[in-house]
Amino acid sequence: MTVSQADKAKKLRALHEAPGAFVIPNPWDAGSARVLEGMGFEALATSSGAKAGVLGRRDGKVTRDEALANARLIAGAVDLPVIGDLEKGFGDTPDAAALTIKGAAEAGLVGGSIEDATGDKDKPLFDLETAAARVKAAVQAARALPFPFVLTARAEGFLRGKADLDDVIARLKAFEAAGADVLFAPGLPDLAAVKKVTSAIGRPFNFMVGIKGRSWSKSELEAAGVKRISLATSLYKAAMSGLIDAAKEVKEKGTFTYVDRVISTPDLGAFMKG
Repeated sequence: MTVSQADKAKKLRALHEAPGAFVIPNPWDAGSARVLEGMGFEALATSSGAKAGVLGRRDGKVTRDEALANARLIAGAVDLPVIGDLEKGFGDTPDAAALTIKGAAEAGLVGGSIEDATGDKDKPLFDLETAAARVKAAVQAARALPFPFVLTARAEGFLRGKADLDDVIARLKAFEAAGADVLFAPGLPDLAAVKKVTSAIGRPFNFMVGIKGRSWSKSELEAAGVKRISLATSLYKAAMSGLIDAAKEVKEKGTFTYVDRVISTPDLGAFMKG
């Protein structure tokens, strides 16, 4: 790594302050991170679903240590700023969220998100007061770091069975008041909802691409007031789709025409280091 963590953090801040929207794709390991860096993306983010898939698990079934180990590999592989999908902070308390932010920084990340989902299907969201307290603790941990860590707060209602736009906006406003740098509400139903959210808040808004029928173009999202566009597990799923299609051809047909479509070893190797 030739770029310091502090310099990565400054670059990430600058991306949020520059005009227009930017795309922050989500690699799942060091190799995919280097490919995305080589393609010219300016920042990267981990994905909870992708890192779970790397371990052969479902989303939400990864420990803090496992998530941070994945983040460390990705952050150490590139000279780009990397932010972490830190789920709910791997614990219910504000202290757990703060501990996760500290661990994320130690892993080389310069940003990360804390969400208001509990992981409990009977009570899928933390109440607003608790959710805001958890964000506030994460913000305080971020501000104690020796570089400008970008703290993102996520309102998960549309993914967790509470598709109430007014509630999502109220939560985002509370997270903004708690000091979050970026706000995020995955699963919004249409561009009108996106615009209503961005008009109601005073912080950069992250939109998540990856849901069929709800993944609009960069220009459309930018026009709706979006600053940052993340890709969630969509690139990982695209890669796995290629694996399944190729393996299905081998298994069902006994042919290997997929090899005519894949990137060559030298071209793939050009993205790698060492």
